[in-house]
Amino acid sequence: MKFLIKIGLISGIWLASISSAFALEPVYSDFFGKAIRGYDPVAYFTQSKAVKGDSDFTYRWNEGVWYFSSQANLDKFKAEPSQYAPQYGGYCAWAVSKGYTAKIDPNAWHIYQGKLYLNYSKSVQSTWMEDVSGNVMKADANWPQLLDK
Repeated sequence: MKFLIKIGLISGIWLASISSAFALEPVYSDFFGKAIRGYDPVAYFTQSKAVKGDSDFTYRWNEGVWYFSSQANLDKFKAEPSQYAPQYGGYCAWAVSKGYTAKIDPNAWHIYQGKLYLNYSKSVQSTWMEDVSGNVMKADANWPQLLDK
């Protein structure tokens, strides 16, 4: 009986460590740890396009390393990161609306009601755009549960 209890405890600890090892990070980053694949989140708002960040202008925020194309953009982000950071930690907004997460293409983006949304690809973005407000409502409802998994 003691043997079974020990096995049960060991199994429980092992399962807990496995599930925490696969916990969702609050910010999507690539293999190298770059949030939104090293693109400048401020540039989407100020230049209306995806702009690659520069390794001279980085900032660690919300467990991600963010890259910027200029000191001015870095300063804007530092002052108000939640204004410029993409929704859902930079994960694909369409995927979040469906209850899961996926990586993104920094060129598949859209600003809606002053917030940045990224998608897996341009084709996924086309689907997202068919009902942006409805997809945002679904994704907003799903995001807290995805973070808790």
